[in-house]
Amino acid sequence: MKKCMEKLEELLEIGGTRKDIILLCISGAALILSLLKVPLPFNAAWIAIILCGIPIILEAVIGLVTAFDIKADVLVSLALIASVCIGEDFAAGEVAFIMQLGALLEDLTVAKAREGIEKLVHLTPQTARVIRNGKESVIPAMEVKVDDILRVLPGETIPVDGVILSGETAVNQAVMTGESMPVDKTPGDEVFSGTVNQFGAFEMKATKVGEDSSIQRMIRLVQSADAGKAKIVGIADRWATWIVVIALSAAALTWLFTGQIIRAVTILVVFCPCALVLATPTAIMAAIGNATKHGFLVREGDALERLSKVKVITFDKTGTLTYGMPEVIAVESLHAEYTRDEVYRLAASAEQLSEHPLGKAVVRSYKKEMEKPLLQTEAFQMIPGRGVLVTIKGRQILAGNQELLTEQKAAVEEWPREALTYLEKGSSVIYVSANGELIGYLILSDTLREESADMILQLRALAVTPVLLTGDNEKAAFNMAEKLHISEVHAKCLPEDKLRYIDSCQKEGKMVCMIGDGINDAPALKKADASIAMGSVGSDIAMDASDIVLVDDEVKELPHLIALSRQMMTTIKINMTFSMALNFIAIVLAIIGTLNPVVGALVHNAGSVLVITNSALLLRWRKQQKR
Repeated sequence: MKKCMEKLEELLEIGGTRKDIILLCISGAALILSLLKVPLPFNAAWIAIILCGIPIILEAVIGLVTAFDIKADVLVSLALIASVCIGEDFAAGEVAFIMQLGALLEDLTVAKAREGIEKLVHLTPQTARVIRNGKESVIPAMEVKVDDILRVLPGETIPVDGVILSGETAVNQAVMTGESMPVDKTPGDEVFSGTVNQFGAFEMKATKVGEDSSIQRMIRLVQSADAGKAKIVGIADRWATWIVVIALSAAALTWLFTGQIIRAVTILVVFCPCALVLATPTAIMAAIGNATKHGFLVREGDALERLSKVKVITFDKTGTLTYGMPEVIAVESLHAEYTRDEVYRLAASAEQLSEHPLGKAVVRSYKKEMEKPLLQTEAFQMIPGRGVLVTIKGRQILAGNQELLTEQKAAVEEWPREALTYLEKGSSVIYVSANGELIGYLILSDTLREESADMILQLRALAVTPVLLTGDNEKAAFNMAEKLHISEVHAKCLPEDKLRYIDSCQKEGKMVCMIGDGINDAPALKKADASIAMGSVGSDIAMDASDIVLVDDEVKELPHLIALSRQMMTTIKINMTFSMALNFIAIVLAIIGTLNPVVGALVHNAGSVLVITNSALLLRWRKQQKR
């Protein structure tokens, strides 16, 4: 029960204050008392007029006076005042109540304020180890100067951009490039602030510091991208000027020709866009409920409206179309005395003490696939940038790259062509030698999600163009794109490159959806017309930058979300057409005197109920699979 109350409280905070909802409930109860003609010292409808109507009138007056901004509130205010003037208190209260209910439903579709930029700021390294006059000292990272010499220890975040002077290591650059594999670094290689030193201490010279560093540049990109995304204006407010002009004209002409002010007031009442106001928020809320059932958390109320117009979907590769973790995908034996399983077991045993991400991936994959336990090792030695050297049951075992085997003078007649082919496709190869002889190799690669290929085909069927934007090298990117039948690929993308591509599409008039999971995707997620972040493997910053979060990472549901957004827009258009048609029929009946203000208000209620009912059908809507 406590959890339910907490959820309800959270919902109230998102969609409006608790006071707003309480006042709306009181107004609804008052209207029921008025309709039932419960004897009171005054008409109970006045409670609804005061609680719901006064705020509408004030907002309309402020908008007109300060900016001559004509919204639906203007017509509602006129109808309220006119109804009160001729004594139709219930009609005035009912119109005010319906309009405030619509506003509340619209507010319920708006998500909480996001804190992605703050999290990026927290990610910024706070301190740095600076070597000056031969002494090491820890200073604030913002005080580092260009050409300062820094030391970075294993596991530390690199504080500024620079160049390695001494030492070898592997750096996790996912924060900047989204690369699935750690990148080996040697003297002369560039390193970036915000990336993580996986192992091995090194010294570097600072080249870009403070506001010029990579992580600070990304923060500015996120801020600038968010500033350019405008909110969608409500349908009723878009048409408000015409609605007001037509309503006033119709009311004035009716009063002029019939001489009956009650008919003119009835026109104003029935012309109030109550059902039109409800047409959009009710459909959006129902669609959000449907999306939630399929694993999508919609964080922005107008996200689905924008998504329905998308023609291009840009994908980050790692963690989005793939699982985002290297795994052993092939093991080959090159020696008659060693089976494939023995090569695998020796390699995993040799790597069991390794701190390198690839070594850990080998051990993890072996334990998942094989039953035999790992062998005990002796004299473990890790060679940064190369691999490992150990002794297992009296045999010297090497597990690493070509440079390791060459430096240790292992006998290799010819490097296997199959392994070189994998290298060309962007995979990693670990060669294994025993007592100086090459006995086999392991292939590690980020693996494609099982549902990705079918999902891409379904997107194409919806006339949406998939585009791959990845920080991986060209060989890895094109190899993955070929498997997925994605024709447009952009490799080696930094955050600003992804941002630039999305901006170019938008300038061509194409609406773009970005799907990503990493911190490096945050600027692009902010810039895109609609954005989706992977919730399970994604970073908090990527989720905060997105409009929609895919909670369980089931990308197979993406085509359903696109189709749902389009069905939602169809429902909204049906709601709008129906509400406008009902309004015009009611106006005709009001002109000829068939409707009075109270009956006109009740007709509005019936129209609003039908709009809500039609929107509710979206809750159970499901995209039909083509056979």
